[in-house]
Amino acid sequence: MTASLASQGRWQIHVLFAIQLVSMGAMEMSGPFWPVHLKSLSSSDWLFGFAGIAVYVGPMLGIMLTSSFWGRLGDRTGHKLMMIRALAGLAVTQMALAYSNDVWMILVLRFLQGACAGYIAPAQAYGVSIEDPSRRARLFAYLQVSTNLGSMVGAILGGVILDIATFFWINFTASILCALSAVAVWIILPDVQPTTASSASAKPSSQRQPGVWRQPPVLGLLVVMGALLVSRLIPQTPFSLYVSGIFNVDNWIVGLCYGLQAFGFVVSASLWAKYFEGRTLQSVLGRMALVAGVCILLMVIAGLTRSANVFIGIYFLWGILLGATTPVLMSQISNAAGNLRQGHILGIAQSTIQFSSIAGIALGGWFSQAVGLEYTYFLVAAVYAVALAGALAVRFRNGASANSALNEPATESSH
Repeated sequence: MTASLASQGRWQIHVLFAIQLVSMGAMEMSGPFWPVHLKSLSSSDWLFGFAGIAVYVGPMLGIMLTSSFWGRLGDRTGHKLMMIRALAGLAVTQMALAYSNDVWMILVLRFLQGACAGYIAPAQAYGVSIEDPSRRARLFAYLQVSTNLGSMVGAILGGVILDIATFFWINFTASILCALSAVAVWIILPDVQPTTASSASAKPSSQRQPGVWRQPPVLGLLVVMGALLVSRLIPQTPFSLYVSGIFNVDNWIVGLCYGLQAFGFVVSASLWAKYFEGRTLQSVLGRMALVAGVCILLMVIAGLTRSANVFIGIYFLWGILLGATTPVLMSQISNAAGNLRQGHILGIAQSTIQFSSIAGIALGGWFSQAVGLEYTYFLVAAVYAVALAGALAVRFRNGASANSALNEPATESSH
């Protein structure tokens, strides 16, 4: 890649960052406040309890079921078109949600929102198509930082709107922002032709095989990433109850602790990406196992401590470590799949992320009720141990496969 092309790619990636920040921030404006809105619309406590979970799980389920399909379509038609489609889907469903006052219709629309949208995967695939392969880890970290910043800013802006207006204006504003983002993608970002089998440079024969996600080491990396995400999402449901109940602190402390985790991720993700850049898969998996080991230690301390200050510090450190997980693993999955089917594999990765998020939220909610709120972080530590074992297993298997591949020519020549 020449210097001029690299400079052009940098500019386009900054545009991707801004569009993702605005669109994801728009979606998060309503995120913290759906229970408030649904409470006013629900006719019974049962309906409110069900809707309070389904309104968050519905979009995740929709993305999980359709990301692979949209990814394959993007591989054939181009990922810019898929970004426009996703943002248009978000704009339409947000406008419909603004005018919907029926709980069941809201839940259907939230599911359709996930199924019709799924913006992150095509944005990542588009970024891969214009970024230098050696900087892929930084790309995923950069876009993940954009999502996190959008979530933080969007939640604050949504609260401001709700203080001075009604919930209608949150969804209406989000719809307009998503529509403007779609227009920005259409006008500003150039078309990038889909990669074909004849133009792919890396192992085209293996890339034509069906089931790219089942090929080693892709499947193992997906499992490790899923286990790490389940660990992170376990405290999601009982978090506010845990912090307020165990430490007896005000709600702003609860919010501060929650926000510090995201802040830790934002300040560390790009640094971690630079640190992992250029390392072999064996090296990445070994260091990922070490990160999981440190997370186990932090979660044990979080479960034992009764000091709010210690707990807050742990959450910030945890956020810093999280910056070394999903973006780095996404780049390794992307690299392992090659250039031909990026939309497909990144769609599958997004489905894995959504499935793991649902599993983590459900497991955390069930565990806190069935076993006890005070044991939540010991469960998180246990699942991190599973992720650590998975990283070491994939590392061992990948090393064995590499050795077998190296020895194969010598074996053949001896006959």
